[in-house]
Amino acid sequence: MRILVTNDDGMHASQLPNLVRWCKTLGDVTVIVPKVEQSGKSHGIQLREAFEIKEDVIDGDIPILSVDSTPADCVRYAVLGLKQKFDLVVSGVNRGMNLGKDIMYSGTVGAVSEAVALGIPAVAFSIDPSNYDSACDHLSEAWDFIQKHNLYALNPAYNVNFPPMEPKGIRVTRQGGPYYSDDFELVGENLYHPRGKMIWNDSGDLTLDTDCVMHGYISVMPLSATRADMGVYEKIKNLAE
Repeated sequence: MRILVTNDDGMHASQLPNLVRWCKTLGDVTVIVPKVEQSGKSHGIQLREAFEIKEDVIDGDIPILSVDSTPADCVRYAVLGLKQKFDLVVSGVNRGMNLGKDIMYSGTVGAVSEAVALGIPAVAFSIDPSNYDSACDHLSEAWDFIQKHNLYALNPAYNVNFPPMEPKGIRVTRQGGPYYSDDFELVGENLYHPRGKMIWNDSGDLTLDTDCVMHGYISVMPLSATRADMGVYEKIKNLAE
């Protein structure tokens, strides 16, 4: 299996070498990651300006390409620039969970969305910052679950989040509601800084990715590649002026 590893925390993310070594137990690995952190860049790509792509090494012996752009552009360059073929894209492990409505902002998930758009199965891994040092401890558990149930036969992309404590198990989930929001703090003349705050409201519904993770389970959520609301489409598709 040929695996592309990327992230949105950049080439200096402390858990990137551990993720790469884990991926090497599954197959041949190529690492193409942003030069600097790209959190919150979603599925953004650079269309107007040239950007640097440079060979580098992390952790002494892991060759990478650093891309001075977004996670989605890392995937685009791997496929469209290098003309390489991959069997799987692994994005993460993100230092911070990607849950609920916050998924729309995630550069980690943006890389997965780009992979799917290019016809490659993908998975995003994320974890609470308080447990980041153990980010790779449960990768095999989540991956074995995906493989055991042949989930890629059903859907090309999954969003996996690990809880901020020892996991109780794994649950398949759907997207929950708001998880974080921001206050805007005036920090200088005409300068405002967004300050994040948790606004998650526990409904006790463990089918939601938010509640599932916060109650101590690994969340495995299938991601949709389309923005069309198919339920509404089926109701109105025969309408015409």
